Amino acid sequence: MTRARVAVVAAALFVLVGCGGDDDTGDSGGSWTFTDGRDRAIELESRPDTVVAQTSVAAALKDLGVEVEAVFGPLTLPDGSVDPQAAGLDPEKVTQLGDGGGDDYGNLDLEKLAGLKPDLVVTYMVVPPELWYVNPATEKKVDKLVPTLAMNFQGKSLEEDIGAVSDVAEALGADLDSERVRADEEAFDRAAFRLKTIGEQLGDRTILAASTTPDLFYAADPSQFPDLAFYRSLGLPIEPVKGAPGGYWQELSWEKADTYDADIVLWDQRGGDAALKQLTSDPVFSTITAAKDGALVPWNTVAPMSRRAYADVMNTLADRLEKFV
Repeated sequence: MTRARVAVVAAALFVLVGCGGDDDTGDSGGSWTFTDGRDRAIELESRPDTVVAQTSVAAALKDLGVEVEAVFGPLTLPDGSVDPQAAGLDPEKVTQLGDGGGDDYGNLDLEKLAGLKPDLVVTYMVVPPELWYVNPATEKKVDKLVPTLAMNFQGKSLEEDIGAVSDVAEALGADLDSERVRADEEAFDRAAFRLKTIGEQLGDRTILAASTTPDLFYAADPSQFPDLAFYRSLGLPIEPVKGAPGGYWQELSWEKADTYDADIVLWDQRGGDAALKQLTSDPVFSTITAAKDGALVPWNTVAPMSRRAYADVMNTLADRLEKFV
């Protein structure tokens, strides 16, 4: 899978390998160490104060009480609203070092970065060892300016993902026992229970998660997506699609868009109105039950790895699915 395709379609993957950290004791005046998802030990004289992070990481850290100085990766949509993977960030309060779109994928404004004199850059990996929204050429240049911490978002559950980001936040000074964090945990559990209830109500009906391009229809393998795998564990009847070895999707021509006669289709909302129009106008896809019944539900494939963010995502999904129960 090319990096461009990963950036367009597989951004939904937010899977962590345990980035077990040997962090400091909370005293920002003491030495600080952390072992990241590359098994790289990061050693600093004191806990990082000025932090730069990929936008979804920055948003998740903010939800846990850690503010970052600057971000890179998608921040706003063309209409000026906040990109879903940066939910919770205020674009006016962070410095943007590059949105990574199109041919500019993974480039950072190194002059701006150097001017900030950051202590640490934080991102993750979808396909190790490549850093998310930092291309290899840029990574080499960044490494000369500032240490990087890369979480490994491959092969773990949603809760493990969230827990690993929490480990980074705690190492950066977050209080994970705060009233704010506990409230987010309770909201997450309530939202998960809503989806569990909907799964019970759907009975033997099925759900297909999918994405589109003009040339291909992509059926999502839920075992490869931490959010879909979690929803399935709650009882949502998501189709057990088998993607290509090492991939996240079963790639189908539009002539085979009726391969899964699902009752509900979760469509990748990153495609916007164009994707929905493509689905509703395609003559083959229009023959499946979900299309006939108008049961086409937007799927938020990108969100910060925090309980607060996913409580919002799950509640929105529950609101949309309840119309078809």
